[in-house]
Amino acid sequence: MSRSSRLLHLLLLLPSSFIIELQFLPSLKKLEPPLLKCNASSANLQPRQRNSIVLMPSKKIQKSASGTQHDSSALRELKEIVAKQAGEIKALKSALLDASKSSSSSPRIPPTPSNSAQHPASSTPTSTESKLKSDPISYLNTPFYTLALRRVYWLAIFLISLSLTAIIMNEFESTLSKQIELAYFVPLLAGHGGNTGGQTIGSVLSALSTKSITTADASRIIRKEASSGLTVGCILGIAVGWAAYLIGGVSVHVSAVVGCTLPILSGVAGVLASGIPFLCVGCGLDPAVIAAPAMTTFVDVSGLLSYFYIAGKVFRWFGVAL
Repeated sequence: MSRSSRLLHLLLLLPSSFIIELQFLPSLKKLEPPLLKCNASSANLQPRQRNSIVLMPSKKIQKSASGTQHDSSALRELKEIVAKQAGEIKALKSALLDASKSSSSSPRIPPTPSNSAQHPASSTPTSTESKLKSDPISYLNTPFYTLALRRVYWLAIFLISLSLTAIIMNEFESTLSKQIELAYFVPLLAGHGGNTGGQTIGSVLSALSTKSITTADASRIIRKEASSGLTVGCILGIAVGWAAYLIGGVSVHVSAVVGCTLPILSGVAGVLASGIPFLCVGCGLDPAVIAAPAMTTFVDVSGLLSYFYIAGKVFRWFGVAL
C-alpha cells in the first residue's frame, strides 16, 4: 500500500472513533450518577453511624437523670415520714409533762389501811425488818468473835431458864419413880416441841425477811400456826400412842398420857414460835438471834409442865396411884 492510501485510511478512522466516543458518552453519564449516589450514601452512612454512636450516651444520661429524680423523691418521702414521727414524739412528751404536772399539783390521798398479807408493799418496813433484809449481806463481813459476843449473853439467859426443867423434874421425882415409863418419853416430847417450833419459826422469819408479812399480821399468823400445831399434834399423838401400846408394850395409861400431851405441846410450840419473832420485831431486837433459843426454852418448860399435869389427870381417870 502506498503512503497516500495510508493517510486516507487514517482520515477515515478518526471520525468513526470520535463518533463512537460520542455515542458512548450518554451511557457513561448515566452510569456516573449511581456511582455518585453510592458514594454519597456511603458518605452519608458514615456520619449517620457516628451520630448514632454519639446519641447513645445522651440516652444513658436521660436514664440516669430519671433515676436521680426517683431517688430524690424517695428521700423526700423519708424526710416527711421522719418529720411526722418527730412531731408525734414531741406531742407525747408534752402530754407526759402535762400529766406529771397535774399529778404533782393535785393533793395526795393518804393510803387506806389494808391487809398486809394481800398488799405487802403498802406497809412501811421497820428498822428491824430492814435489818433482817440486809442481814445476809452483813453476815458475810462479820467476824466470828463478833457473832459469838452478840449471841453469848442471850444463850446464857436461856441456859439459866432451862434450869427450870431440872426444877420441874425434881418436883415430879416421886411420880417418875412410881411410873418409870413416863421417863421414857421426856426426851421424845422435848425434841418434838423443838422440831415443831423450829419449823414454824423458820417460816415466820422467812416471811418477815421477804416482807410478805408484817407485825400487823401477828394475830392472824399466831392463830394459823396454833391451829396447824394442834392438827399435827393430834395426828402424831394418835399414831405414837397406838404404836407405844401395841409395839412398845407401854401401859395404856402412859400411852394415853403421851397421846394427849403431843397435841397440846405442838399447839404451844406453834404459838410461841410464831409470836416470839413478832415480839422481837416490836421491841427492836433481832429475831434471828433471839427467837429460836427463846422458843426452845419456853417450849421445853411448858411441855414438861403439861406432861406431868396430864399424867396426873389420866392416872386418876384410870385409877392408878401416883
